[in-house]
Amino acid sequence: MDKWWQKTTIYQIYPRSFADSNRDGVGDIPGIISKLDYLQDLGFETIWISPLYKSPQMDHGYDVSDYYSIAPEYGTIKDAEKLIKEVHKRGMKIVFDMVMNHTSIEHDWFIQSRSSRDNPKRDWYIWKDGRGKNKPPNNWSSFVTPKAWHYDSNTDQWYLASFLDFQPDLNYYNPEVKKAMFDVLRFWLKKGVDGFRLDIFHAIYKDKYFRDNPFRFKYIVSENDHDGYFQSRVHTVNHPNNFAFAKELRSVLDEFDGDRFAVGEVAGDDHIIKRYLGEKKDGLNLIFLFETLLLKFKTSFFKGIVKKMEQVYPYPNVPTYVFGNHDQRRYMMKINNNLEKGKLIALFQFTARGVPVTYYGEEIGMTNETIKLTEAQDPLARIYRWLGDSLSELLGLADVIIRDRARSPMQWDDSPNAGFTVQEAKPWIRVHGNYRERNVLIESEDSDSLLNTYKSVLRIRNGSFALKEGSLRLIEENVPKDMLVYLREFGKERKLIVFNFGKKTKFFSNPTDCRKYFFSTVSFDHNEFDQFKIPPCSGVILGN
Repeated sequence: MDKWWQKTTIYQIYPRSFADSNRDGVGDIPGIISKLDYLQDLGFETIWISPLYKSPQMDHGYDVSDYYSIAPEYGTIKDAEKLIKEVHKRGMKIVFDMVMNHTSIEHDWFIQSRSSRDNPKRDWYIWKDGRGKNKPPNNWSSFVTPKAWHYDSNTDQWYLASFLDFQPDLNYYNPEVKKAMFDVLRFWLKKGVDGFRLDIFHAIYKDKYFRDNPFRFKYIVSENDHDGYFQSRVHTVNHPNNFAFAKELRSVLDEFDGDRFAVGEVAGDDHIIKRYLGEKKDGLNLIFLFETLLLKFKTSFFKGIVKKMEQVYPYPNVPTYVFGNHDQRRYMMKINNNLEKGKLIALFQFTARGVPVTYYGEEIGMTNETIKLTEAQDPLARIYRWLGDSLSELLGLADVIIRDRARSPMQWDDSPNAGFTVQEAKPWIRVHGNYRERNVLIESEDSDSLLNTYKSVLRIRNGSFALKEGSLRLIEENVPKDMLVYLREFGKERKLIVFNFGKKTKFFSNPTDCRKYFFSTVSFDHNEFDQFKIPPCSGVILGN
């Protein structure tokens, strides 16, 4: 593999929650810069930052009002330029989040577009006559509500919003829109950004004939299946034009040196979403694969992931491993807040073949804060406030619709406000109650901590061609129940990764020449690794 993005490690930062430098309770760019040494020391090579652009912050940055400016609460253009420079100074890469599907209703383009039917920007967005009084143009739903169309009384037409009503969709059938957005990419690429994470990229194009979506008996939108509200989104996601658009976007990236790259947020069947990569690998560089968000702490789950990635995304495809992000429950919630299980997830994520993506705070075991529906700032939560706190918890929907729970401030130390901001400031959202015992400072001083597991495994990965870019072979013969074993190979280098997901000690006969100890999540009382006992809920890296 000769491209950096094929073998990198990615750390996602949610800027308003990472580090506050100016005591206003909101994280900012200087705060991120102040923590770059931490990320470099941890071992991450690439930083992905959620949107920093100017925005009314109704969806905390995913509603952009000016792609060429920085939100004042985060800093300035000069701050952004300094951030890019400081990341590169440390030999790291930086990826900006790019929201191409929609803008804010406060973007000048939309203000012009909705001003009159004959405004030159009218066709920059998707406007349509209704099917009668109070009847939208068709039955399309958004990703988060049963309706995607919103009536504008000023011009007596409806505009489309695939997410929330204040995020109107751009019309990519208009070549002026495509050129304008590609120019936005070029602006930031010239600033030195190494690539982009592309928000809901599978929704860029919709059916130009506006046909109704067919019925499907599924109401709740899930992590890796975006059908919902009793609709199969055949006319609103994964449109054939999207695959061609991915190639056009790649050509924009290729105008610049340094192997710039794009990773797409897409969802659907594998044979469909693989098309975003291009038949000749001339589309998006990577796509997020979200099966890992459905985490179950079972051998069968992890073995199934490995088998699928090797069968469906074999080399030269590069899988991605995502266990959390700003829209999902933190993975600690799915493993009963068990730090030992967290160590195995880290061991898997950084040793399987592909690119691991870590969400800020996962390295210290941050978990969801219990923010109530009635106090959440998340616009998605406000829509469903009518459910009430008790009913939303009873139905198991609270963690889905209160995304704020996974966005609490980073826990740096045990001081008031967890070191995210000063004691006198009020964080934009409250700090998790467990910050005194679960934070970077305390865990950095504990050699057996989850944080030091991340650091150790990342250090081994970064120094290993086998783990960064080698092949993977699953070993199943004579492997006891509850164990997962795979071999990574590159040239003459081999690394054997052995997991015991069970509750009992297992005896393992090593069929390889990997007998040299590199790392384990628990202490071993022996140093012979041809035949050995592996404790419950543990893992080990061996090499030749």
